[in-house]
Amino acid sequence: MSETQFGSYLKSVRERKKISINQLALDSGISNAQISRIENGLRGIPKPETIRKLADALKVPYEEMMSQAGHMPEERLNEIPEWATSRDKRDFKKMLEEDGEVMFDGMPINDADRQRIMDVLTGFFWEAKQMNKRTKPKNSDTTPKP
Repeated sequence: MSETQFGSYLKSVRERKKISINQLALDSGISNAQISRIENGLRGIPKPETIRKLADALKVPYEEMMSQAGHMPEERLNEIPEWATSRDKRDFKKMLEEDGEVMFDGMPINDADRQRIMDVLTGFFWEAKQMNKRTKPKNSDTTPKP
């Protein structure tokens, strides 16, 4: 989905519920300027945490809004694709299982937020990996020819 398509979707939901941009800004904690830029396709697709705030404020299912934004459905986030090699699985699993305090900008992240972050990163990782396999040339001879 493009930025303008998601913006149109957001605007239609907001208008259908008879909520002004200012009211949505108050309810979601997102500035009215940012909401306006999203609706007009000037901001790009919002991040999942922004979508969560908008979905909660508009009282629409988070998964529906994530889907409209083109993000991977939550039930697919923990799936390991069939094409993943044992090396892919082992390396990624090791990274996710490492213990220790997780922080963002100096602030500790609780276990629930850590799990959400890992779920999102898992989905993005496998999606990027699949895209790389599709775009990588099969015979990439990098030796210079005389």
